[in-house]
Amino acid sequence: MDQDHGRAAGVTRFLRQEVVSRHADLLLFTCCLTSGLVDSTIYNAYATFVSMQTGNTIFVGLGTSNQNSRPYGWARSLTSIGCFVLGAFFFARLNQWIGAHRRGSLMLSFFIQAILIMITAVLVQAGVVSSAMESSQLQTTTKWDSEVPIVLLSFQSAGQIVASRALGYNEIPTVVITSLLCDLMSDPKLFLLRNEKRDRRLAAFILTLLGAIVGGWVTKATQQISPVLWLAAGIKFSVALCWGFWKSKA
Repeated sequence: MDQDHGRAAGVTRFLRQEVVSRHADLLLFTCCLTSGLVDSTIYNAYATFVSMQTGNTIFVGLGTSNQNSRPYGWARSLTSIGCFVLGAFFFARLNQWIGAHRRGSLMLSFFIQAILIMITAVLVQAGVVSSAMESSQLQTTTKWDSEVPIVLLSFQSAGQIVASRALGYNEIPTVVITSLLCDLMSDPKLFLLRNEKRDRRLAAFILTLLGAIVGGWVTKATQQISPVLWLAAGIKFSVALCWGFWKSKA
């Protein structure tokens, strides 16, 4: 009994350790890749973003004048915005409750993100929600089951930007490109040989673009969104595990 209690106390201490944020940008870069993968895939399938909410805001605006190209496309975009906001609220409060830099908080956050993507992949692969890419002939048909992946994926995507803020890497928002490029070009030290923030912004942009390219080619080849979702879930799951081995503060 005492031995079990000691083990439990050891696990608790382990999860309560605060990790060092140095080199955590390497894990956040994988989130940029994931954003590109998932957003390009979901946009192809449902004409909606789940990470980058600027485009969704424009789609909602066009919907008010009935100029959104797909029926009720504005509703899917509005769903994504709302769920992203709820996700940001949830993950931010999770950090406040457990501790933003604690190992347990970071592991739990990314495990939740991975699980939500996995649930989406399972639902799509099982045929519970639409999985085939929509053709031009099907654009007049409203598929309300597409709300399910949009809800889950938009909610989880907020977790990675909350993590980037908590870890102090504001230059790697992981879900935003516009402000990233503006900050990159506005940097007074842009052309210095050594500039870590510039390098991070550039790497984040390249990886997001790479993810979008890979996501596009995979969905074009398979005509399915589940393969990319499984890949994205694997990446998030790997990040969660990495936090378990990350160096803690002395």
